[in-house]
Amino acid sequence: MPIKNRFAEMQEEITGWRRHLHAHPELMFDVQETAAFVEARLKEFGVDEITPGIGRTGVVAVIKGRTDTKGRVVGLRADMDALPIEEITGLDYASTVPGKMHACGHDGHTAMLLGAAKYLAETRNFDGTAVMIFQPAEEGGGGGKEMCDDGMMDRWNIQEVYGMHNAPGLAVGQFAIRPGALMASADEFEIEVTGKGGHAAEPDAAVDTTLVAAQILVSLQSIVARNVKPIERVVLTVGTLETDSNASNVIAHKVRMKGTVRTLDNDNRALVEQRIREVATHTALAFGATAEVTWENGYPVTVNHEAETAFAIEAAQAVAGEANVDPDVDPIMPAEDFSFMLEERPGAYIHLGNGDSAQCHHPAYNFEDEAIPFGSSWYAEMIERRMPVTDV
Repeated sequence: MPIKNRFAEMQEEITGWRRHLHAHPELMFDVQETAAFVEARLKEFGVDEITPGIGRTGVVAVIKGRTDTKGRVVGLRADMDALPIEEITGLDYASTVPGKMHACGHDGHTAMLLGAAKYLAETRNFDGTAVMIFQPAEEGGGGGKEMCDDGMMDRWNIQEVYGMHNAPGLAVGQFAIRPGALMASADEFEIEVTGKGGHAAEPDAAVDTTLVAAQILVSLQSIVARNVKPIERVVLTVGTLETDSNASNVIAHKVRMKGTVRTLDNDNRALVEQRIREVATHTALAFGATAEVTWENGYPVTVNHEAETAFAIEAAQAVAGEANVDPDVDPIMPAEDFSFMLEERPGAYIHLGNGDSAQCHHPAYNFEDEAIPFGSSWYAEMIERRMPVTDV
């Protein structure tokens, strides 16, 4: 296929960009050097428009097709930020920044979209406008929401939007996707238990908040087991529990625990929040303590639109062959802030095989460069298929 062959020719160049980004990771919205690198490449390609500073430090580039008879506009998105992890890969292009690394493959996503941008600027074999979206702060900062709140969709009249993420464990050259919920929402909660501190040798004169917190923690697990339908997926995890004392002979006055909830639909999202509040407050009350629950809504469910998912599948099959595309993969419980863009516009998110690599967010993770031609081809194919040139 011509697109795939072109990206095979470009692979060494794109790999060089990817490894440069890998060696210079930046976090959250503080991606000035990464954004500057992206802008410099886009200028070299001769794209029609480059706008930095969208969603604080995001970059939006516009590439006009050979024709524009229908006013069609399609957006493609890649994330740019890294993670606060110390890299242990030992690669010769490993992170040069202590405590920061590209442990989720956003260096690969950015490089592949740059490759697609170069190809599209060279060929312009489409009828309409392609918008390249380089997003900051996917890793917990909500950069996708920030770009939407900046008016990105309306400013560039984006009508459809598509994104991609690498998938460790899926073979290189394979794609996986599904209509509907593909990735979970991610909300956070904190429970502060207040009792009556005292001497560990005199528990009868105190209200033991550590015991109360332990009862709450165990009881929280009954929410998924006994309130959520067995065929539906919800994850509730308490990640931290700390007392206001470090001494072994003290009954703490306060205990705090923090956790996360992952769901695949808004009904369960609301149900679990309600039940956490009820379980925590009533369990504490039964022991003579009080519990205050703080809930923070995070990323919503990543929901692929049905028609656009079919378009994404067609493009993936054109790039990799029908046998290498799973059109109904199981949803997964990590979250993704591309979900905010899918709430603004119809579109789809797809997984791209990263082979037998370490899992994302692991200090030994590395993006597989052999996946680059497939990813860049899919980005470009989406533009050419959604906005085909028709000879008059």
